[in-house]
Amino acid sequence: QVQLVESGGGLLQAGGSLRLSCAASERTFSTYFMGWFRQAPGKEREFVAAITWSGGDTYYAGSVKGRFTISRDNAKNTVYLQMNSLKPEDTAIYYCASKGLGGLIHVPAQYNYWGQGTQVTVSS
Repeated sequence: QVQLVESGGGLLQAGGSLRLSCAASERTFSTYFMGWFRQAPGKEREFVAAITWSGGDTYYAGSVKGRFTISRDNAKNTVYLQMNSLKPEDTAIYYCASKGLGGLIHVPAQYNYWGQGTQVTVSS
């Protein structure tokens, strides 16, 4: 059973930066892809970014590309989401998730393990 623990959320003004962290209890075939999703009130959970542990291949949603950067530290089993130029529409609960090889990386249902989420609020 993989456990994912997010941290780093907070309240900040538009234009600011924030870094989220996701610590995984282990790296297995179930954590080949590590992803970040977000869910705003009244909206569906949406894909933000993903990365592979092995080669560091990265994937981004169009709405965050160029502003957000996903990275990983294999030695710490930790994935990061650096968020710059934040906008009020980035306000959401951000979740870390993991999945194995194959399938669609942007589909929440494809992920097997989820963290508890961390709130990010961006004021205008």
